Amino acid sequence: MKKLKALTLTIAMIMVAAMPAMAQFRIGPRVGVAVNSMRLDKDVFNNDNRAGFTGGVQAEFTIPVINLGFDLSVMYVHRVSDSNYKGNQLKPSDDPTADLLNSNRYKKRDYIEIPLNIKYKIGLPIVGKIISPYVFTGPSFAFLASKKAITDAYENKSFDVAWNFGIGLQLFTHLQVGASYGLGMTKTVSALTPINGTKVDSKNNYWTITAAWLF
Repeated sequence: MKKLKALTLTIAMIMVAAMPAMAQFRIGPRVGVAVNSMRLDKDVFNNDNRAGFTGGVQAEFTIPVINLGFDLSVMYVHRVSDSNYKGNQLKPSDDPTADLLNSNRYKKRDYIEIPLNIKYKIGLPIVGKIISPYVFTGPSFAFLASKKAITDAYENKSFDVAWNFGIGLQLFTHLQVGASYGLGMTKTVSALTPINGTKVDSKNNYWTITAAWLF
C-alpha cells in the first residue's frame, strides 16, 4: 500500500512538473469592432450599430491537458459612447449642457486597452482540431489616449476598468473569433464644476467582436 501511494505521488509530481513544458504559447494579430448592442443578424454591422474599432496583438498561454489557460492583449480602441444625461429634463436644444453631453467631443474616445482573460477551451472529439468552442472572462484596463479635457466643466477619465465575459470559436487551431461584453466598473467622465445641477453617469458598457490569428 505504501509503495502504491509513493508511486501515485511520484506520477502526480511528474505530471505537475511536465505541465509547463507541455503548455503552448502563441501570439498574433487581433482586430475587431465594438458595437452598442448585440443582434444576431447582419444588422450588427450596420453603420448605426457600429460604435468603433479595435486592433492590436494577442498572446495566449494554454495547458492542453486541461484546456485551461489565459490570454493577454494590447489593443488600440476607438470607442463611441452613448451619454446618460440626468439634468433638468430640458430638450438638448434648450440646454447647452445637454448639447455638450451629446456632442462628438463627449462621445468619442481613444484608448490603449489591456484585457487579461482566463480562457477554457471545450474539447470536442474528432472535430477538435477543426472547431473548438471556448469561454473566457477577466478584467480589462484601458488608458486614455485621446484628449482628457472636454470643457472647463467636464473631463474624460484617464483610466478605465471593465470586466469582460465572452464566448468564441477556434477554427483550424489558428483562427479565434470571439464576442464579449465589457461591464464598466469605473466612470469615464468626471464633472469639475456643476452646471444646471447636471449629474454625469457615464460608463463604458459595450459588446466587442474580434478575430485573432495565432501562430
